[in-house]
Amino acid sequence: MTQSSNTDLITRALATATDTRRIAFGDDVLGATGPLFADLFPGKRVIVVADGNTFAAAGRPVVDSLAAAGVEAIEPYIFPGAPTLYAGYENVEILRERIRPLTDAIVCSIASGMLNDIAKLASGELSRPYMNVCTAASVDGYASFGASISKDGFKITRGCPAPAGLVADLGVIAAAPRRLTATGYGDLIEKVPAGADWVLADELGIEPIDDDVWDLVQGPLRDALADPGRIGAGDPGAIRGLAEGNIMSGLAMQAAQSSRPASGAGHQFSHVWEMEGHGLDWEPPLSHGMKVGIGTIASCAMWEEILSRGPGFVEAIDADDVVARARSDEEIEAAVRRALIPRIAQEAVGHAVGKNLTGDALRERITTIKRAWPRVVERVRPLLMGPQEVADRLKAVGAPCHPEMIGIDMGRFRATHAKAQMIRPRYTILDVLADLGLLDDVVDALFSPQGYWGRHLHEERD
Repeated sequence: MTQSSNTDLITRALATATDTRRIAFGDDVLGATGPLFADLFPGKRVIVVADGNTFAAAGRPVVDSLAAAGVEAIEPYIFPGAPTLYAGYENVEILRERIRPLTDAIVCSIASGMLNDIAKLASGELSRPYMNVCTAASVDGYASFGASISKDGFKITRGCPAPAGLVADLGVIAAAPRRLTATGYGDLIEKVPAGADWVLADELGIEPIDDDVWDLVQGPLRDALADPGRIGAGDPGAIRGLAEGNIMSGLAMQAAQSSRPASGAGHQFSHVWEMEGHGLDWEPPLSHGMKVGIGTIASCAMWEEILSRGPGFVEAIDADDVVARARSDEEIEAAVRRALIPRIAQEAVGHAVGKNLTGDALRERITTIKRAWPRVVERVRPLLMGPQEVADRLKAVGAPCHPEMIGIDMGRFRATHAKAQMIRPRYTILDVLADLGLLDDVVDALFSPQGYWGRHLHEERD
């Protein structure tokens, strides 16, 4: 059940998804909620879960559609609309315990990213499926497995299945607050350098690209990002592509059983700040996509800097010198513990040490990079955007386009480049620079007076 500008692509994506079986996407599709629920969960009761804002946006048509389809309903559970509901584990527990005794009930959430994650994890912890009615193009996590949840001020992704069904009504989505649309754009644009990061890992034989999964994300990506001004203004035609692109990214993650198709070094900047608890106490809380957008600029700046040095630069690197300067595992562990707060450092040590190469292993990696680099350059140049283009697009859509706009001063931002390399095992631009002994050098160049960040040390105000 799809209404889409690219029905064949969505149909193909659903065929490879592990959890999501049905999607109603398009104009005036809220009425499909009841038939879709009845088809997916025959004989089950429904409990609609929303907050005051999302219920006002779509609650009555959803409830009416479920009733018209003959679905027996339990009284909806409505979280307060203010202050902004945050994806904290305490809210997962509240919802989980509300639905636990309702053994024949399935959640139909009416939600943007945070409440969707709450419903996803609460249902997953009870081993129950659920479905969601999307209320904003704010995140790529609607159709993905896992939920990004904060516990004790520490935000991580917790495992749970993706929704069995989705309803995405473009009228509702286009009417969402501009900040939600902007955060969805920030989440989606990181797929640009994330694609380059995957190409890098593919060429080095570290993580091969699955062509079908690649096409699910990269195929519609440029069209989805094409007109940030119209998207930011709430134009339904422009927002169609953004909403579809974010849903496709989630389906691609299901197909890959990994976030690799949708997440690269830019996301790792966001993950650092989220794990440090940055912005959790804001009202509204600082969104994932706002942080990811800044990380995307950082990632594209690193790519631009290394590519600007010319095709022969990597070939000329002295492998013996890099190996001689390489840090031992013990030095890496000490650096991680100095850089990261304790609750992050313990897990990050395993990732950082696991990626650290020395001696012959590092020499072999450098040889592989040198051999693969011309092909990497050939493949990533058509994919990438420059950091200024990313910043301009984020500004046009109404998203933050400088670290200071999300409360990150430039000293902390600079330090995040090293931290972001430490916290995940995923191979990205951060890791190839580390393997070549160039990460500090590239960061220094970017923050020099002639470098990208040296030229943009502070937020430029209109």
